[in-house]
Parts: sequence; structure tokens; C-alpha cells
Amino acid sequence: LELDKDFQRKLIHGYYAATSYIDAQIGKVVAKLKEKGLDKNTIIVLWGDHGWHLGDKMRYKKYTLWEEACKTPLVIKAPGLTQPGSRCPSPVNLLDLYPTLSELAGLPINTENEGNSIVPLLKDVNTEWDIPSLTTMGFNRHTVRNKKWRYISYGGNQEELYNHDVDTMEFTNLA
Repeated sequence: LELDKDFQRKLIHGYYAATSYIDAQIGKVVAKLKEKGLDKNTIIVLWGDHGWHLGDKMRYKKYTLWEEACKTPLVIKAPGLTQPGSRCPSPVNLLDLYPTLSELAGLPINTENEGNSIVPLLKDVNTEWDIPSLTTMGFNRHTVRNKKWRYISYGGNQEELYNHDVDTMEFTNLA
């Protein structure tokens, strides 16, 4: 899909404007928590349900199994645990939120539910993490991602493999 450059700029501008607006609203919530003295005992979790292509690979959408569509925003502030401005390089899954929040709140974890607590990563973003993240989009279409690799299977004989150490934009399919 080839789009006019001015139209592309408008699309990206709109995306960034929406992101800035949400950021400002989150700032108001955090400021109110601080004003009320609740910031010292409130866990804040922000996440999105998908990433978004902004023209990379000629796409302006979310429905792919590549990094830009599968990588979602996930921000966690746990008082006394997380460090301001820290970023974790290890992929995790949104299924990990339930056991993580249960652990942070001191609640029992239902072991029949899926997911892994990421509290070790919240304590130290550089903790060794060898649990891959699985994303499914549609029937028989999956991707598995760890810190170094992304493997995609579209079912049948179609597959892709990317080494993120050297190809963060996933341009060279090693499969």
C-alpha cells in the first residue's frame, strides 16, 4: 500500500497526538495520587492491547505478527520496587499481569491460571529471563519471542525467523 507522504505525516501526527493526550491524562491521575498521598501505596499499571505499524513494512495497522504490532505498551509502577525511567529488555506477556499483581498485592495466586509473575524483572530489569512470549493472531498463526529471537508460523509451510541482536526491524527472514 503506497500512501502519499502528506497523508502519511497526518496519520503519524494523529497517532502521536493521541499518545500525547493520553500521557497528559495519566499525568493528571498520578498528580492527584501524589496530592492525596496515595502514590506511596498504589500500584499503577498501564498497557495496550497491541502495537501499531506507522509505515514500517508499508503498513499502518496492528494486524501482523511482527514486532511493531505485537509489542504493546506495558508500564508498571510499584512503590518501593520499580525504578523511575527503567526499561526492561525482556519480552513478557500480558498473561503475566495476573500473577504479578497478585504477588505485589500479597494475594494467593490461582495456579490454574496461566502467566508468570514478572516481579523479578520489576526488581531488576536486567534479571535473566528465559520465558518466551507467545502471541496468536487468528487460526493457526502464532509468534514466539524471546530477547534475541522472533519465530512466526502462519501454519503450513510459511514461517519466519528473525535475530533481534542484528535485525530489530525484522527485515531478514532467516527461515
